[in-house]
Amino acid sequence: MNLLNASAKPAAERPIRVLQFGEGNFLRAFVDYMIDIANEKTDFNGGIVLVKPIPFGSLEQFRKQDCRYTVLLRGIRDGQRYEETRLVTSVQDVVDTGEDYARYMDYAKLDTLRFVVSNTTEAGIVLDETDSFDACPPKTFPGKLCKFLYERAVHFDYAQDKGLVMLPVELIDDNGIMLRKCVKALAKLWKLGDRFEKWLDDACVFTSTLVDRIVTGYPRGEDTQLWEKLGYEDHLLVTAEPFGLWVIESDKDISKELPLPDCGLPVIYTDNQKPYKQRKVRILNGAHTSFVPMAFQCGYDDVLSSMNDPAIAKFMQETIHGEVIPTLTLPKEDLLAFADAVTERFSNPYIKHMLLAICLNSVSKWRARCLPSLEGYVEANGKLPAHLTFSLAALISLYRGGKLGEDGKLHCLRNGQPYELQDDARVLKFFSDNADTDSAALAHAFLTDTENFGRDLTEIPGLEQAVVEALDDIAANGMKAAREKRFEVKA
Repeated sequence: MNLLNASAKPAAERPIRVLQFGEGNFLRAFVDYMIDIANEKTDFNGGIVLVKPIPFGSLEQFRKQDCRYTVLLRGIRDGQRYEETRLVTSVQDVVDTGEDYARYMDYAKLDTLRFVVSNTTEAGIVLDETDSFDACPPKTFPGKLCKFLYERAVHFDYAQDKGLVMLPVELIDDNGIMLRKCVKALAKLWKLGDRFEKWLDDACVFTSTLVDRIVTGYPRGEDTQLWEKLGYEDHLLVTAEPFGLWVIESDKDISKELPLPDCGLPVIYTDNQKPYKQRKVRILNGAHTSFVPMAFQCGYDDVLSSMNDPAIAKFMQETIHGEVIPTLTLPKEDLLAFADAVTERFSNPYIKHMLLAICLNSVSKWRARCLPSLEGYVEANGKLPAHLTFSLAALISLYRGGKLGEDGKLHCLRNGQPYELQDDARVLKFFSDNADTDSAALAHAFLTDTENFGRDLTEIPGLEQAVVEALDDIAANGMKAAREKRFEVKA
């Protein structure tokens, strides 16, 4: 079988229009996949150069395959199993900032370059005042970008039409705003001049983005089978779910320059991404956080097996549609479509998402993802949302009875079998210290601790009593019986 490369799959060379910091699975199955479609369906005609910004890892396989690779999307769409295979040829080159610094900096002088994409992890967009302009390259991502932009500004004599559009996808709030602050701070620290700082403000665009797609990466264990199906050997093959969402917030309209929505791609240009982030956090993440502690205590270990239980699936649906969506501000049809997509994503047979992994730091997650919906529901209806209230009791029950180990984890039992929880050390110590506390005292102490939720939750009428009753029921009869008592599933 032939290796996938230019000889096996020729493709047109395109002018480099995108510089991408990061060569990992997510960007290749998300951004590069989308640009490949834009090249096919519009006149975008843009190539990508992948930049390896850290000393770890290798670009050798990209060179062997002439930057070609396959994206395989698998999951559920419109209630049916869905598969899509795309040979991606949008990537034209790869460069290592350390081993090939001069060639990396030469791209700053490229007339056709317009966009910078990055995914350098949450730790990538940080200001390090010890970073040096004289280093080749600077050690941080903002440092590398700042020096690159300065090289470009000087080369083109600060021409306004040679500014670049930054599209960071790191998973931090206001990622573009944070990146701009870091670059501007370094420009000032390195004394690069008022003219450069003004060029950054006037000629460059720093967008903030929200991205959503589960990328499962290289399909180990089924790669040779997939190669047979593809007809070539591909060591850069990347798998992902069909769902995707890219919200790009910018004061300047760049939708005509990067016409991804014109291809039917799930890209939204906006001047305010916050309602979309709220939708994702409250519906997708909130659904996870609200049903997972309960599902785990019912004996399930992963999302898919939980969704195959009609009672748990019904609980999730009723939480989303009855208690979360009514508190959100986007048009209802958008919210319902997103909720339907969440249901399909949770039922994806190609993704095994473990419940205990989702339970990491569950207390802070419940505060961010579920509490705003509970508060909004109470404010609008003057009563408690039954499902979110029960999910809070299930959360406490998940931690209840655990003992803090020397490894810093809370060691608990489910039907006599051990499991471990990781959370803030203060949270774990609280539950360990209260392992033998009765439901009333435990709930009161937990709900009144303002460090847990930013407020005293016993101030919400009826919440403390409802949580105590649920905790007693769970302890006496088990999670499944306690849930069935409140949320009966009719045959």
